Amino acid sequence: MGSPWKPLLFLSVISGLSDFSRAVAARPLSYAAVLRMKQDSSSSVLNSRGRSREHHSGGLGTPGWPAFSSHPLSALSLLSSQEDYRSEESEEFGPVFIQEPDDVIFPLNSDEKKVMMHCEARGNPPPTYSWYINGTKVDSETDYRYTFIDGDLIITNASEIIDYGKYQCRAENSFGTILSRDALLQFAYLGDFSPRNRGGVSVREGQGVVLMCTPPPHSPDIIYSWVFNEFPSFVAEDSRRFISQDTGNLYISKVQPSDVGSYICLVKNTVTNARVLSPPTPLTLKTDGVMGEYEPKIEVHFPTSVLAAKAVTVRLECFALGNPVPTITWRKINGNIPKKARLRKSQAVLEIPNIQLEDSGTYECKAENSRGGTAFKGHLQVYTLPQWVRMINDTQMDSGEKLQWECKAIGRPRPTYRWLRNGLPLTSQGRVEIVNGELTIHKVQQTDSGMYQCVAENKYGAIYSNAELKILASAPVFVPNPIRVIATLGKDASLECKPRASPKPKITWRRGDRRIQPSKRIMLLRNNTLKIVNSSRADEGNYVCRAENQLGSAEMTAILWVKEAMRVVLSPSRVEVTVGESVVLSCKATHDKSLDVAFQWFFNQKPINFEQEGSHFEYIQTQSSTVDLMIRSILLKHAGKYGCRAQTSADTVFAEAELLVRGPPGPPGVMIVEEITDTTATLSWTRGLDNHSPISTYNLQARSPFSLGWQTVKTDPDPVTGDMESAMAVELSPWVEYEFRVVASNAIGTGDPSAPSRRVRTKEAVPSVAPSNVSGGNGRRHELVISWEPVSEEFQNGEGFGYIVAFRANGTRGWKEKMVTSADATMYKYRDETFPPLTPFEVKVGVYNNKGDGPFSNVVIINSAEGEPREAPSDVKAYSISSSEIRLTWKPPSPGPGKPRGYEVSYWKDMEQEESGKKQCTEKNETSMVLTGLEGNSLYLITVKGFNSIGHGPASAAVTAKTRKSPPTQPPTNLMWIQEGNNVTLSWDPVKAKDNESDVIGYMVLLKQEGRGHNQVTRTINPSTMLSLPEGGTYIIEVRSLSEGGEGAVSPQVRLVTSSGVRAKSNQCSVHQLPQSLTWTALLLVTLVPSASW
Repeated sequence: MGSPWKPLLFLSVISGLSDFSRAVAARPLSYAAVLRMKQDSSSSVLNSRGRSREHHSGGLGTPGWPAFSSHPLSALSLLSSQEDYRSEESEEFGPVFIQEPDDVIFPLNSDEKKVMMHCEARGNPPPTYSWYINGTKVDSETDYRYTFIDGDLIITNASEIIDYGKYQCRAENSFGTILSRDALLQFAYLGDFSPRNRGGVSVREGQGVVLMCTPPPHSPDIIYSWVFNEFPSFVAEDSRRFISQDTGNLYISKVQPSDVGSYICLVKNTVTNARVLSPPTPLTLKTDGVMGEYEPKIEVHFPTSVLAAKAVTVRLECFALGNPVPTITWRKINGNIPKKARLRKSQAVLEIPNIQLEDSGTYECKAENSRGGTAFKGHLQVYTLPQWVRMINDTQMDSGEKLQWECKAIGRPRPTYRWLRNGLPLTSQGRVEIVNGELTIHKVQQTDSGMYQCVAENKYGAIYSNAELKILASAPVFVPNPIRVIATLGKDASLECKPRASPKPKITWRRGDRRIQPSKRIMLLRNNTLKIVNSSRADEGNYVCRAENQLGSAEMTAILWVKEAMRVVLSPSRVEVTVGESVVLSCKATHDKSLDVAFQWFFNQKPINFEQEGSHFEYIQTQSSTVDLMIRSILLKHAGKYGCRAQTSADTVFAEAELLVRGPPGPPGVMIVEEITDTTATLSWTRGLDNHSPISTYNLQARSPFSLGWQTVKTDPDPVTGDMESAMAVELSPWVEYEFRVVASNAIGTGDPSAPSRRVRTKEAVPSVAPSNVSGGNGRRHELVISWEPVSEEFQNGEGFGYIVAFRANGTRGWKEKMVTSADATMYKYRDETFPPLTPFEVKVGVYNNKGDGPFSNVVIINSAEGEPREAPSDVKAYSISSSEIRLTWKPPSPGPGKPRGYEVSYWKDMEQEESGKKQCTEKNETSMVLTGLEGNSLYLITVKGFNSIGHGPASAAVTAKTRKSPPTQPPTNLMWIQEGNNVTLSWDPVKAKDNESDVIGYMVLLKQEGRGHNQVTRTINPSTMLSLPEGGTYIIEVRSLSEGGEGAVSPQVRLVTSSGVRAKSNQCSVHQLPQSLTWTALLLVTLVPSASW
């Protein structure tokens, strides 16, 4: 380079940001076991001393077994059970199950090598536990694998051979023994297929085939699927292919060449989710021909007898081989298939969810093709586990009484019954009689005490109902002793004698040394109570009740005091107040001074809650024998009876006062419409409460679909006085649906309204309101357009409403009338070729309905339409201004009717159809337009037509214009600049246009300062220019070529930075050049030194 300056340093900095994300792993939650407390139940056969006890069930569950038995703990049930324990700490009772063992399926491949069977019972004393497997007691001392923790049984290193079976928990304490339901322990496992290779299967095309799965040993159920050639390409089931979940086999009704390949049976354990694959079975086609058509043959079907538990989902399979592929249909013999049933696997499976007893019956599947058909029938029977209808509950009895217990259950088959006492079978002998679910024990004895269980069972399961029988035997005991009784002078006194004793004791009464003999004034009641009629002071003293049975005797002393009767005065006894006022009621008691008195206030026989009613009621204790009730800010609802009850240990006295509250009237009785006309309604109502202030006036109100809520209506008579119970509403609108109500007023205020009347519609009448805002104009040539505001439905006055449009040419005599039958119409158009544009007409619009014609509107003058433009624009000229723009000018048509309101320009390329062209419209009446977005170097045809609100006028003759060639696509390159102070000398390589581009006629240089909106544009015909930069700032420079076709492509940006307030020295300058391949903005900071320093 010939420049005396060389750059020493080039600095480029690129910075970026990177994102990161963080995953948070969720923690598994653990749950405690639940303490399940069941609802107590009662039986009608139990005596009043029965205590409800838990009942339980056992037996097989639904076919879907749980993998583990789990017992989530409920905090509420735990708290409630703790309350039960506290309430029964002092009461001794036999064992009651809280939790019984559940069926368990234990995976043999589980990492947890222990099986836990849960059992828990409550009782006082606490129960002890033992376990039985298949009827044999589990001995943890001789077999180390068994461990007991409280009532739970833990089996270590469980083995299917030894530990499979039914388990039962036994809970016992000093009051007896109970047995739990049976719980089945099973083991889940899945063995391996036999490793022997399977022989290939070869069939003819069109023949059916069955590929055998032969599953390995497993427990419990497994799910079958088949793999085709390689995993995981599974065989898709359709009308031709079926996988039986009963046999596991794959059935292909008609083999096709696409079926040739290797087949592998895959089985999955439903509990452990373990999977194993069988050895492959090759399927090939024979080469000795194609199998002909043959009738269906059912290869897989449900059993002839199907047993299913109620509420489970039953799945019946049926699939046939055949050519053509058979169609499967189902039906129920002597009945309909349940609506809830679903057909699966191309109708090869009939699925019945939530099966019920009524779904039992004989089902048939039928396979058919064009060669014939075959069918299979099987019977579906639904069974149910036993369910309790009546159970037994705890009972206490005196020795010698008769016990009768009955338990009853339903189920299918019908359940049988057996009874257990303390876990051992109970049979009929001696005093014990057992007839099915009825147990009778005559003359019960102490030895009959214990825990009893009624077991209802059928072959599908058993349920248990438990109860404790206590035989009472005790000498008489009195609690409390002695007792003190205070009676009122002149009233009856009752001395109770209620000893605890079993058997029932003999009762005698004495006073001093003398035995009391019953008389008219002193009576011994059946419940052993001593009743003294009309007691007096002479009756005061000690009375002794003696109770005796064969186990002993006891005495109780009753001390009787007779006091003067109490008197209560409540004042005032009757008081009237107005709403919003306050009042005080005073209650004073006169009583024996040796006794304390307590007061309670009542309102309309119900105790007053001073906490809830504190804003209106206040309890005031003025003296020991006097209390006040203050009622503040009284409302109408506070009217009624107020009572004061005074109570001592001797007697209770009640006094009442009446509070009357004056207020606005209550709502009148429901409004009744007696008679209706087109503008009136005769109304009646019943008088409501005046709330102790005479009713002065009534206000009648109405509501319609056109009113804003309830509005007062005019009445006859006016006003409606308080002694009236009927009036007429007047000036109503005809043919409008109304509701009516009435509001009463008195000297205190206005009350609540009555209930609304039924909806009624006034009679029809001739319309009385004419349309408003009649106007018109516009329209097409020779049209008269008339418009108006429609009459509201409120004023149409009847059915068949419409409009009468009348008009005549201005200056003529006869009116033309046209009927418009739509009540919603707002316009009518009349066309007549004979009248010229803008002809004035006199117009009026009237109304009518089925009752007759109504009024017309005022007459207005409306001109007929002027029509669409009649002439095309003239002197249309078009010329190109760039490669994508054409300017167009024209002159408007001659003045006259049909004046344009705008112009539409149509343009299209030569060799194209006018219909495919584009259109643009002017803003208002402009007579020029620039068409943009055109293709370069293309010939266009252009027409112009005027338009107004009526339509379009004729188009002008087409003119042509050719767009210029496109501007150069090559931007200016090799930009170089010399910056000296605030002056920049910029140069670039000239742009050469291609043959299909416009020639370059100059260049445009854009200089803009960042942060400011002002731009400086410099045009030059040379590939260089000089720019002047103001002090301080960042500047961006862009260069474009100029041509007849417009502006060319933009050069890469040049970014210049000058320091604020610093001007470059005269002996310093910088030389810059953009790299040839640079396409993004760069910042160059260069320090230059003389070339002599190289």
